[in-house]
Amino acid sequence: MGLSAGLLCAFTIAVMPGLTAADDRTLVDAMQQTIDKIENPAFFVIFFGAPVLAAVAFFQARRAGSTKTAVWILAGLALYTLTLVVTFTVHVPLNYELKEAGDPARIENLAAVRDDFVSPWIAWDIVRTLAATAAFGSLTWALVLRGCTGRAEQPQRARRHVRG
Repeated sequence: MGLSAGLLCAFTIAVMPGLTAADDRTLVDAMQQTIDKIENPAFFVIFFGAPVLAAVAFFQARRAGSTKTAVWILAGLALYTLTLVVTFTVHVPLNYELKEAGDPARIENLAAVRDDFVSPWIAWDIVRTLAATAAFGSLTWALVLRGCTGRAEQPQRARRHVRG
């Protein structure tokens, strides 16, 4: 979850500000290349592994009777679900539209293609970055709670007294 939030944050605070400072052709070309390259096994493991592992943690917390921990994990899952919904309803369609626009050197109205892509992509990227970051925060808090209750739930060990 942290890797996913970090990846999205990097786009929000560095990649897109850098690309929007570039000319239309550079932005369109760079984003088309990025869209092609980001779809790789490492990305899919990170992006889809996060909710799978969180779901496993949720069921383990429920089975262990750690209600507070389970609630925070569930909150993280809900927030990350928002990240996925935004990605699949906004970013993926925008990405495919940009790819289908073709070679930036041959696009007739490059400024319009850029404008149609950039504004909604950036606005919704901020939303999904905040959701993913909040999801990571929720899971981190669940881990803190689990650590606190996990120690408290362990039986006390007998202490040895050593005389010197």
